Amino acid sequence: MVGVTGTLVLAGTPIGDTADAPPRLAAELAAADVIAAEDTRRLRRLTQALDVRPAARVVSYFEGNESARTPELVESLAEGARVLLVTDAGMPSVSDPGYRLVAAAVERGITVTAVPGPSAVLTALAVSGLPVDRFCFEGFPPRKAGERLTRLREVADERRTLVWFEAPHRLDDTLAAMAEVFGPDRRAAVCRELTKTYEEVRRGPLAELAAWAAEGVRGEITIVVEGAPAPGPEEAGPAELARRVAVREEAGERRKEAIAAVAQEAGLPKRQVFDAVVAAKNATGSAPREGKAQ
Repeated sequence: MVGVTGTLVLAGTPIGDTADAPPRLAAELAAADVIAAEDTRRLRRLTQALDVRPAARVVSYFEGNESARTPELVESLAEGARVLLVTDAGMPSVSDPGYRLVAAAVERGITVTAVPGPSAVLTALAVSGLPVDRFCFEGFPPRKAGERLTRLREVADERRTLVWFEAPHRLDDTLAAMAEVFGPDRRAAVCRELTKTYEEVRRGPLAELAAWAAEGVRGEITIVVEGAPAPGPEEAGPAELARRVAVREEAGERRKEAIAAVAQEAGLPKRQVFDAVVAAKNATGSAPREGKAQ
């Protein structure tokens, strides 16, 4: 029928215990015309655990073929198919394949809906013991050390709780970098194998967690880090002001703009921040690059 299109269903899958699967997930698996799965073998295990026998055409949809397979799935949707998208764990498109397909479907005016399910981000946040009223999800840190430090410096002054995913073999390096940038005493929690048999939540200062991770950690990892403390009079001394400017410079800001931003955040004159930067540079034998503050 002209003008009739299908529906794209993003299905959240259990992050560990299959008993956490919502009843609607089984219904959608049974009703779908096409199932796009990040790993078809894991899909088979999931359907067996839920006692579902899908009649749908099953196709793989993962990082390596996402760009090539998206047009094919959009055409199926345009022809009226109900396409179910599942990833290995959690919600599709959140640090998993799916964003390209959602964007393409929306552009074609195709209905997009979701089966809500377990979330490693929210689960880790809830059990971390850290503030949950405001938070931001940062996905995976960059793999390269230099890029990772740059990304961390960009959020060094973020006051909201930070949530990250990380691979177990990079966890110690990432926690060490966080301790360097955020400070060794910043509180954090490493959540490992959430809802699985060997679930573990390790809480403590970043430096302590980095030392623990150096011994080797396995499993799926979510890191929750306390946000930066609100600036107070005792925290806005010359050394701290110079540090904040340096963080912004390392993130790509020109010194003049960095000084202006830090002055506004601290509620101080730009001249006071400029003088703090000059003092810090003189202490290390490096002259300032920008001249007088405006």
